[in-house]
Amino acid sequence: MPASAPSQAHITPLDGILVVTLPPLLGDSDAEHLAEQVGERLVAEQAHAALIDMAQMRMIDSHMGRVLNAMATMIRLLGAETMVAGLRPEVAMTMVELGMDLGGIPAALSVRHGLADLRARAGRSE
Repeated sequence: MPASAPSQAHITPLDGILVVTLPPLLGDSDAEHLAEQVGERLVAEQAHAALIDMAQMRMIDSHMGRVLNAMATMIRLLGAETMVAGLRPEVAMTMVELGMDLGGIPAALSVRHGLADLRARAGRSE
């Protein structure tokens, strides 16, 4: 289905970290399905962390903010850590304007920085 391609997220396991790359636009049902997939893959891969790459996202709404918070809570309950990376300035500003808070989820400038930080937290070197 070519029409749904822009809303597909990618989950890539990398040294015990799931890198979850969000597409530019992610619909409500796609976001909720993604949260389920992340939980399943986290357990299957025995990952210690999930890095949510938001670099391609062009916009965010309050529903997506709630889904991100719920996903982070689920990941924490599964015994892993969550970090977001690559927030665009305009997305970050929208989040501030909407009064959205990621509930203490740490953020990194880029996926590279996020991976380095998560590896350091886990006591692993690059």
